[in-house]
Amino acid sequence: MRRTIIDTSNMELNEKVVTIKRVTKVVKGGRNMRFTALVVVGDGNGHVGAGLGKATEIPEAIRKGKEDATKRLVTVALDENNSITHDFIGKFGSASVLLKRAAAGTGVIAGGPARDVCDLAGIKNIRTKSLGSNNKQNVVLATIAGLSQLKTPEQVAKNRGKSVEDILA
Repeated sequence: MRRTIIDTSNMELNEKVVTIKRVTKVVKGGRNMRFTALVVVGDGNGHVGAGLGKATEIPEAIRKGKEDATKRLVTVALDENNSITHDFIGKFGSASVLLKRAAAGTGVIAGGPARDVCDLAGIKNIRTKSLGSNNKQNVVLATIAGLSQLKTPEQVAKNRGKSVEDILA
């Protein structure tokens, strides 16, 4: 995955808690209860990230998850109808998410975790299908991996040494 530093100081980030899990560790004195929170943040304008927070209390886990997610923001290439620029399959672990561009008016056709990522990224028209694992954390990370690897027609034209019209034709 490409890593670019994104300045979050002037961004208004929205957050969505995808899942909260209670994790138990059995130790000599009994059981230790902790919580893990998977949080997705985005500005609704092409930036999205996901983070994992772990703590003994739920609000603290959510705060840590949001902090982690803001550190891991990626930029998404969007086209003129707020869809993605081309079809792509994002992979993370055994989870794969098929991302298909859609015409204006289609809406977000996506299941649970992938829908949260698309909504916070500012994508208005997309079709997705979760392939392989249905683990929420891996589906979120596969969706973000796929969105981060999208290229604009300008980037493709520059890499191939052609004009944008040749690429779109």
